[in-house]
Amino acid sequence: MEGVGWIATIVIGIIAGWIAEKVTSRDHGLITNLIVGLIGAVVGGWLAQTLGILYTGWWASLLVSTIGAVILLSVWEIIRGRTA
Repeated sequence: MEGVGWIATIVIGIIAGWIAEKVTSRDHGLITNLIVGLIGAVVGGWLAQTLGILYTGWWASLLVSTIGAVILLSVWEIIRGRTA
């Protein structure tokens, strides 16, 4: 995540994981939300880079991380065979 520090990255990861949890109708704990949010940041960052979208700052990182986390949970749901 460009333009944010380590603490902000952790906070963004927790918030992104929590938002993705609510969007996908799941129920996780704090640590799982952090993990989902951080992995979502990687997925979202890769997707943004692939599409040529540049982003910097707190809000843009939160948006990209949340989109990545929602994609991550949706793919996980498909792999596990559950319906939304």
